[in-house]
Amino acid sequence: MKSLLLTLATRKGAWLYHGDPTRRTWRVDGPHFLGHIVNHVVLDPRDGRTLLAAAKTGHLGPTVFRSTDYGASWREAERPPAFAKAAQDGGGRAVDHSFWLTPGHADTADVWYAGTSPQGLFRSEDGGVTWAPCSDINEDPQYRKWMGTVQDGTPDGPKLHSIIVDPRDPKHLYLAMSGGGVHESTDGGRRFKPLIDGMEVVEGFDRADATFHDPHCVRLCPSRPDRLYQQNHCGIYRLDRPAQRWQRIGINMPAEIGNIGFPLAVHPRDADTAWVFPMDGTTVWPRTSPGGRPAVYATHYAGATWRRLDVGLPASQAWWTVKRQAMTTDRLDPVGLYFGTTSGELWMSGDEGRHWTCIARHLPEIYAVEAAEPA
Repeated sequence: MKSLLLTLATRKGAWLYHGDPTRRTWRVDGPHFLGHIVNHVVLDPRDGRTLLAAAKTGHLGPTVFRSTDYGASWREAERPPAFAKAAQDGGGRAVDHSFWLTPGHADTADVWYAGTSPQGLFRSEDGGVTWAPCSDINEDPQYRKWMGTVQDGTPDGPKLHSIIVDPRDPKHLYLAMSGGGVHESTDGGRRFKPLIDGMEVVEGFDRADATFHDPHCVRLCPSRPDRLYQQNHCGIYRLDRPAQRWQRIGINMPAEIGNIGFPLAVHPRDADTAWVFPMDGTTVWPRTSPGGRPAVYATHYAGATWRRLDVGLPASQAWWTVKRQAMTTDRLDPVGLYFGTTSGELWMSGDEGRHWTCIARHLPEIYAVEAAEPA
């Protein structure tokens, strides 16, 4: 491997950080789209050079940009993700922003998926140039009920996120909706079914109703594709297929920290290892790190135990948090971990979380961080 690429999506633009394989030096490229909201920037692992950026611009509105030269130039999608035209009675919906981008299966070159706010699933078959609805769920009456309304959603609007393609089968997909639960498809995304058994909801609501489920982030283990981890508004979970019921592994977190957060990352080669970034899940809103002492927590036993990893992180008076897309790993040995904060800092660990170093400060609020290997 010649280099690493970190893509940062922020509230006011995007940045690219080019690193050498030692992860000691980084070259910054940016800003791109300065002043515009960028929710996600992803490098296509199938060619190692195509970048897609989901942006909400002041003059173009919600759209997707594409670069085939590592960000030296960008072109807007000819047809960005958009719902069917609103009915005469005003019953249609409009995309506020594209939130999540996922490359298709390794055997389906140029296929991409996008999740939007409000909740919608879209597919591109030409590398992100044109997009179209790809699923019945966008307008299905039952799914529309589970999605709720814009007023019912999370801050910055409800989301469809965590779009996962099974590496063994391009027709096997997972997605999550905040709110609306976790769902699975076995026909390429045309139809989905709920996958919410075992997940908790806020006290007083019905667990059997997908409307009240708020998954924050779902990850599939590359080394064991039948295992999923989930960080939820109501805990941390693991699911080992073909089981249908999530196991709440967050109850093994320290009681004083709790098991509420947004991001989650999994080890690329060890399905028993995962990392989370807890937040104060009590009455504090907007969320903060517990006690102003941020830390990553790791499990090496599939959630049976958790260990605090905070060497190098601020010991006090650091109240930032980490958003659902803003923590990731590379594939080196040892694995590198990265996260971006709501205060605009980019942190890195080259030893799987045992020690942390800040490699960028004073950026806008960071929405997403991805690690990739350019061609």
